[in-house]
Amino acid sequence: MTKIKLCGLSRLEDIEVANELLPEYIGFVFAPESKRYVTPAQAKELRGALSKEILAVGVFVNEDYKAVAELLNAGIIDVAQLHGGETDAYIQILRAKTNKPIIKTFKHQHIALANDSLGDYVMIDSGKGSGRAFNWNLLKDFKRPYFLAGGLTPKNVGYAIERLHPFAVDVSSGIETDGLKDADKMREFVRAVRGDVK
Repeated sequence: MTKIKLCGLSRLEDIEVANELLPEYIGFVFAPESKRYVTPAQAKELRGALSKEILAVGVFVNEDYKAVAELLNAGIIDVAQLHGGETDAYIQILRAKTNKPIIKTFKHQHIALANDSLGDYVMIDSGKGSGRAFNWNLLKDFKRPYFLAGGLTPKNVGYAIERLHPFAVDVSSGIETDGLKDADKMREFVRAVRGDVK
């Protein structure tokens, strides 16, 4: 079954709904330019309230590898998602500092590069938190398991899964109302992926 990542959680009430729904992953955004930015201290508090059944992903944009490794090794996050211009060399350096999984994000225009990435996982997105879908036909010959992101909503995620069979789906703006996570939309999204809500 396709896995779920609910990204950009920033409040305890978001965590409470995630604990109810039990997605495989949730995401904390550590990019200061994002409206969903959380500090390491905030993430630690939120992680403390998170179900042990859910993996916490830290989203970074061109962050110093030492800071990323520190959050991974401290157990504040379980997985690093690299959403900037990080290279394979960067991934190798990070791997030397931690044994935790790494997701490397690629814009849909660079799908060919994703095939050869050293990341444990790859994510194909339309852009940094753009909230817009891209032409999914670009993925028809993509063989590597991937996280699908960009413009997913409770209304279109079922179709995306039926058509593309991604390893996981990633959503942020598609489960928000007025820039904040919406509990009903979170539930609708999970229901659309799984066909039920736990």
